[in-house]
Amino acid sequence: MSDAGTETSSGEFVQSLARGLAVIRAFDATHAELSLSDVARRTELTRAAARRFLHTLEALGYVRSDGRLFSLTPRVLDLGFSYLSALSLPEIVQPHLEKLSREVDESVSAAVLDGADIVYVARVPTRRIMSVRITIGTRFPAAATSMGRVLLASLPPDALDALLESSPLTAHTDRTITNPLELREHLERVREQGWALVDSELETGLRSIAAPLHARSGKVVAAVNISTSASRDSLEHVRSAYLPLLLDTVRAAQTDLATCSTL
Repeated sequence: MSDAGTETSSGEFVQSLARGLAVIRAFDATHAELSLSDVARRTELTRAAARRFLHTLEALGYVRSDGRLFSLTPRVLDLGFSYLSALSLPEIVQPHLEKLSREVDESVSAAVLDGADIVYVARVPTRRIMSVRITIGTRFPAAATSMGRVLLASLPPDALDALLESSPLTAHTDRTITNPLELREHLERVREQGWALVDSELETGLRSIAAPLHARSGKVVAAVNISTSASRDSLEHVRSAYLPLLLDTVRAAQTDLATCSTL
């Protein structure tokens, strides 16, 4: 999220809108139902303010309540639909993901960078290999994911510096890179080789390999990955068997993207 201090100083920042969006973001896969106190705590709002926002969202149809707990309704998907419908990338990429998933018999996804997070915009799941369910719109910290690392590696140096300075690196497992210098060195290797392999840094036992997807202009607009289990695939097998197919898929998707998209 943008620096609120910078935004408010311009006089253009609508604080109530920001707070209302914060209430929506308080709900996630592990917090599908929240009490009023939960929402207030997770958004750092007073109970009175949280109550007003929740009841406003309920009146608009974005939130439902059983009298004690609140939860989001499917209507919140409307908020992202305009973005997804205007963005031709998911529709173009999806057939390529499906083909790749059939070839490797593993889950395949595409994601874009949003601040310090990746956001899933297309996916073909084959089996559940994470403790959380991944769907379109799921967010993960970019620094700990293969797709995030190819996207971070594509950023201009000043943009990457600003992002890393404002986003502390969190340890999700005992293998997560949390040293900024080590991460920068890793991103440099990713930039040079054109792909990223992450092993048990987001969740123990999860391995994934990703490559960047370039627009016609050459700009990296998304990343594509293959996810697998450490118990099922060795690192060498991921590199030797999956990487060539992943790169072929990205090249084919890029051809379609250049032909069919305004990106």
